[in-house]
Amino acid sequence: MASQLATAWPGLRITRAANGIQALQLIDELAPDVVFLDIQMPGLNGIDLAARLCEGANPPRVVFTTAFDHYTLQAFEHAAFDYLLKPIGLERLSRTVARLKETLARPASAPPADALAALLRQLGVAAPAPTPLQWIRAAKGQETRLIAIDEVIYFQSNDKYTSVFLADGECLIRTPLAKLKEQLDAQQFWQIHRGVIVAAKHIAGTRTDFRGRLHVRLKGRDEQLVVSRNYVDLFRQM
Repeated sequence: MASQLATAWPGLRITRAANGIQALQLIDELAPDVVFLDIQMPGLNGIDLAARLCEGANPPRVVFTTAFDHYTLQAFEHAAFDYLLKPIGLERLSRTVARLKETLARPASAPPADALAALLRQLGVAAPAPTPLQWIRAAKGQETRLIAIDEVIYFQSNDKYTSVFLADGECLIRTPLAKLKEQLDAQQFWQIHRGVIVAAKHIAGTRTDFRGRLHVRLKGRDEQLVVSRNYVDLFRQM
C-alpha cells in the first residue's frame, strides 16, 4: 500500500503505524491532512479510531481500506472520503488521490468532522463513539500522554478543562465533563456530582459528615469526594 501510494502521490510524506493505538498517537503528534485506515487493526480498529477523530476540531480526511466487501462501496464513489477494497489497484488509488488533492485545495462544503460522521453512518456506525471510551490523550506539563481508561480513578471539572486523576498524578484534558460522560461506560464510571465522575472499582465506601452530606472514600487515597443530593441514590445499597 505504501509503495502504491508513493507512486500515485509523489512527494507525499508517508508515516506508517503498527496498530490502532500507535496510529492515534501519530495522528495527535503529526496532525496529518489525510489518514488511510485499515478497518481491522489490533488495539483499536479503523472504524473506532475514525469515530474518535470526529471528536476533534480539525480531523483529517479518512480513507478506509479493507479486504472485506460486505460494505456498500457505491455509497462512497462521490464522497469526500473514500473506501478502498483490497487488493487496491493503482488506477483506483489514483482516483482517490486526485479527489483528495481537490478536496485539500478547495475546502469541501461540509467540515471534515461532518463528512467523516456521515461516512461512519453509511458504514452503519454510530458516531462519534461506537463503543465506550478506551483511551484518552491528556496533558501533563509539556508532555502528552495516552492513558488507558482503566487507569483513571476519577475525573473532575477544572475551569475550561477536566482533571484526570491517576495513581501517579493528575493530567488535564480539554473535553468537558458532560461530553466525556457520554463516552464512558456507565457501569464502570459513576457521576456523583455535576463536576465529578469516579471509577466505581476505586470506591472503598462512603461516609456521612455532621451536616448529613455523603462522601465517597477511595481505595488507597486520602481525599474524599462529596456526593451531591442528585446522586445519593447510587449509594443506597452501600
